[in-house]
Parts: sequence; C-alpha cells; structure tokens
Amino acid sequence: MARYLIAGAGLAGAVLARELAEGGAEVVVRDERPHVAGNCHTERDAETGVMVHRYGPHIFNTNSDEAWQYVNRFTPFRPFINRVKAVTHKGVFSLPVNLHTINQFFGEAFSPAEARTFVEGLGDDIAEPANFEEQGRKLLGSALYETFFDGYTRKQWGCEPSELPASVLKRLPVRFNYDDNYYNARYQGIPEAGYTAMVEAILDHPGIKVELGQAVAPGDGAGFDHLFWSGPLDQYFGCQLGKLGYRTVYWTEQRFDGDALGNAVLNYPDMSVPFTRKHEHKHFTPWEQHHKTIVFTEFSKATEDGDIPYYPVSRPADKALFGQYAALAKQTAGVSFIGRLGSYRYLNMDLVILETLAFARAFKADPGLTFPPAVEEMLAQ
Repeated sequence: MARYLIAGAGLAGAVLARELAEGGAEVVVRDERPHVAGNCHTERDAETGVMVHRYGPHIFNTNSDEAWQYVNRFTPFRPFINRVKAVTHKGVFSLPVNLHTINQFFGEAFSPAEARTFVEGLGDDIAEPANFEEQGRKLLGSALYETFFDGYTRKQWGCEPSELPASVLKRLPVRFNYDDNYYNARYQGIPEAGYTAMVEAILDHPGIKVELGQAVAPGDGAGFDHLFWSGPLDQYFGCQLGKLGYRTVYWTEQRFDGDALGNAVLNYPDMSVPFTRKHEHKHFTPWEQHHKTIVFTEFSKATEDGDIPYYPVSRPADKALFGQYAALAKQTAGVSFIGRLGSYRYLNMDLVILETLAFARAFKADPGLTFPPAVEEMLAQ
C-alpha cells in the first residue's frame, strides 16, 4: 500500500487526500494551523453566534458541474448572491459596474443600448492595452476607472496599476443591465455549516490521518512514497533563489448590535481611506438570524516573514523567478506541488478542486508528475 504525506489541510490538500485514499493509499495530512480548511476556514463566534470567515470572505461560484457536484457531495450548500457595494467620495454604488452604476454615477436614465454607446464614447483611444490601467481607461473611461479601480488597485496590490497585466481587469465585467450579481456563474452558494465542516467531511475517510499544529519540512517526506506540498513553492526550497512576491491581508474586528453595514461586502476604492473593504459576516448566512454582528475591516500589505501569503503579485520579475523555481522543482524527486501557493497562481476555489482532481488522476498514471496538468502545460509553452 502506498503511503503519502500531504503538507497542508486546505482545499487542495483535502481533495487530493480524499482521491488518493479512495484509490487505496494511506495518507497523512499535516497542517501547522490548529484547524483544517486553510484560508477558507470558518468558525462559529461564541459571543454572537455568527459564522465567521476567519481569513476573509469566500463565496463558492462556478460554471463547472463537476466542481458543484463535488462540494455538494460533502455538504449541503445554500444559495448566496454576492452584491458588492462601493463606498466612494461620490456616493455608494453597485459593483460590478452595471446599468444602475452608470445611470447613478452620471445622473442619467440610459437604456441598455444608450449606456453602451455612452460608455464606449468615454474610453481612451488605446488600440491594444498593455497593462491594467490602460485596459481600465479604454474599457470605462477615466472617470469610472479612477473612481472604482485605480485607488483600490493601488491599495490591494501596493504598486502602480500600470505594473499589472491588462488581463486582471479583463476578468471584471461591465454590464449594461441592472444585474448586480458580482459573479457570472451558474452555481453560487455557501456551505450551510461553513467551509471547515465541508473540508472535515472531505477528510473523513479511514485511509486519511489528519495531524494539526504540525508544520511540514521538506525532509519529512522521508519514510513516505511521495510528498505533496501545498505551501509556497519558494519556501520548500528555503527561498534559495529569492522570495516570490505575495500580498497579504489583515483585519481589525468590531462588534455591534443590530445591522452595521447593511451588506456582506463594502469596497472602499478611495485612496483617502487606508483599508480596501469591510465585511459583515452575518450577511453571508442570510438564512440565519442574529441580534449582534461582527464587522472585519480589511487592509492589504506586502507579505513579510510570519505573514500568511494570499495573492501572488505575478509581476514580470516574479514570473521569471517562478520559472526558475519550477525548473528546480522538476529536478527534485519525490515531491509534487499543488494548489494556489504551490503553483504560484491566483485560483478560485472551484479551480483548486478541478485542478487537484485532474492532478490526482494524472498522478496515478505518472507518479513523477511535479505540478497539476494545467501548470505542466503552461511551463511547456
């Protein structure tokens, strides 16, 4: 019987452990934190009874039948639509930018066709946007771009918007109807009992042993047939080639009676405000009723020693450094790298699941596989 060690009990580690265990392997999953589920960990607050997304809000959204069926196999999901509001110096608006946002911002009553023509006329004359800022000014014009995206991007990423690729903004829709659903996905929801309960159910298999409060070092793979590493790729190698760039987030916490924000998420794009957004956690479970409430105010900064890395910065120098680490990884026997940190990419939860499932299938055929197939294909280009 094969015996495997997985570093990290987040979503990637849990899904991989389940697939390997169902294939007959003995799997040990270790995590340095005292809980499973990684950054999507949720816990019930003792004072208020509110289900708190401890490391920031997570709304599961996907167009994949496979991903949706997978998570619902382990926990019932409740519908949840994320309706984000932006608090700006000009007022409070709906995001993503939609017909209501446009009409409210410009004091108009455009029809969908009129709004489309109007916004197209606002855009800067840029043939092929080379970066985030140019994409924003071409797509929206300067007034909308500067109000909703410029300051927020500077605070979130800690760099000039012109340093980020245009593709980041291409993912954000502009809608010429009154749809204020933040996501454009067929399936959207939150697990009724929270994400931690979902991950615990995924890990609930006789072939899986979970060991919490224990960090994994690269040498711990000795004695196992293979090590799967879901932590930062550079940290596995002791950052010997340099540190990959990450942003991290942190929060201040406030408690109130009643309803504090009136919404689950408020964005604050203005540079005059030091934080990026606020979350009121009880609004993520609208099927529950709570008299008290908890609000997190979110700040973004560069990752330092001891911080939890959240978002790969992926500027050109970081991408080049990742390529060097990937080459080093492919020369290292007995270890594979999974998840968003192991592959140095921003991945939604559904893609983490789908890529991990694809990796598990591929690994059974090729135990020397270093990365999930999508990463292997990217590296081969």
